[in-house]
Amino acid sequence: MRFSVIGGAAWFDEHVVAARAAAYAQLLEEARQGFSHDQASAGWMALEETASESVLRRIEKKAAEIAREADVFVLIGVGGSNNAARAIIESMTADRKIEIVYAGTATAPSSLERVLARMKDRSVYVNVIAKNFETLEPGAAFRVIRKEMYRRYGSDAAQRIMATGTPGSRLHRLCQTHGWDFFTFPKTVGGRYSAFTDVGLLPMAVAGADIRAFVRGAQKMQTQLLNTPACENPALLYAAARTLLYDRGYRVEFLTFFEPRLSFFAKWWLQLFGESEGKRDKGLLPHTCECSEELHALGQFLQQGTPIGLETFLCMEEVSKGPSLEPDDVDDGFGYLDTKHFCDLNEAALAATMEAHSRHLPCLRLETGCCTEETFGGMYFFFMLACVFSCRMLGVDPFDGPGVEAYKQSMFSKLGKETV
Repeated sequence: MRFSVIGGAAWFDEHVVAARAAAYAQLLEEARQGFSHDQASAGWMALEETASESVLRRIEKKAAEIAREADVFVLIGVGGSNNAARAIIESMTADRKIEIVYAGTATAPSSLERVLARMKDRSVYVNVIAKNFETLEPGAAFRVIRKEMYRRYGSDAAQRIMATGTPGSRLHRLCQTHGWDFFTFPKTVGGRYSAFTDVGLLPMAVAGADIRAFVRGAQKMQTQLLNTPACENPALLYAAARTLLYDRGYRVEFLTFFEPRLSFFAKWWLQLFGESEGKRDKGLLPHTCECSEELHALGQFLQQGTPIGLETFLCMEEVSKGPSLEPDDVDDGFGYLDTKHFCDLNEAALAATMEAHSRHLPCLRLETGCCTEETFGGMYFFFMLACVFSCRMLGVDPFDGPGVEAYKQSMFSKLGKETV
C-alpha cells in the first residue's frame, strides 16, 4: 500500500504528515507488541493462530464438501459477521457453481422472503455467524431458515447446518446438542476485525476464493507495516493525515474508488471506521463515493459543496485494458476515443477527479495492487491497523461499541425481552 497527499501545498504537505506520524511512533511499537495491553481484543494480530495451517485445512475440507453437495450457501450474519467475506465474494468475476445468499442483514420482511425464495427446490447449506448469538437480525433469520431446513431435510438437516461462534456460547451449546458443525469466532477478535478467522475464511472458501492467498496478503502487509519506520509507514501516515484534518475541523471522510469490485469492500471500511472511531462525540463520519457512477451526485457536492470533509482515493491497479473503442461506421461524435480502451477512460476520469476535487478539499491517495485475494488480504490488514492508529490518536477505544449496545437494549425491550 502506498500513501500520498494530493495537491498537498493547498492543505498540508507530506512533511507535516510525516512529522505527525513520527510523533506517534509509540503506536507502531505497540503494534509490534501485538497491542499486548489490549489482549482481549487484539487477537486479529495473531495471524499464525487465527489462520493457522490446521484452521485452513479444516475450512478447505468443509468448503469442498459444500461445493460437491450444494447449489445455495446461505450466510446468516450482520455487519462484521459477513462484510469481510461478502466483499471478497462479490469482487470475484468467475462464475460460481454455488450461489451465496446473505440472510440476517435486515429486519424487513421482504429480505427474508427473498432468501426463502432463492432456497426453493435447491440443495442448501447454511452457516450462521454470531459471536454471542444475541444480535436480533441473525437470530431471527436463523430461526426461520433452520425450520425450513428441518422441514425439507428432516434429521439430515443437521449435516447441512453449521455455526461460527464463540466457544462456550449459547450457539456453541446448540451445536453440541443438535449435531451442527461448529467453527470458531475467537473471543479476542471483534466482528469488524474478523476477516482472518473462520468468520471470514469459511464463506470465502465456499465461494471458491483462494483463502491461502488472502491470508498471505495479510501476512505480507503485516510484515511490511511492522518493519517500516513511523515517518514512512503508510498506515501511520494515513492515520496521521486524517486525524490532523479532524483536528482542523473536518468531520467527514469520503472513500472514493473507480473500481466497482470495491463496492462491498467500501461497506466493510464504513463499518470498521464508523463503529471503531465514532464515540465520545469524536470521529470522522465515514462515507463512500463509487465512481464514475456517483460523480454527478456526490462528486458535484465534493467539488463545490460545503467543505466539511476530506477525500481518500483508493486506487486499485488495473491489469485489463477492457473493450476497445475502435470506431464503426456510425458518426456518433466520439471519434476522439478511436484509439483507446476502457482502461484509458477510467484512468482519465480518476486523474481528472483528483485534480478537480483537490482544489476544493483535502485529498489523500492510497494505491494498492490488482484485484486478487492477496491484494484484498493486504488491504484488510492495512485498514484495520490504520483504524486502530487513528482511534488511539483521537483517544477512543477502537474495539468497543457502546452505542450499538444501547440501541440493542432498547430494541429488545420493545420486543418483550427482559434486559439487565
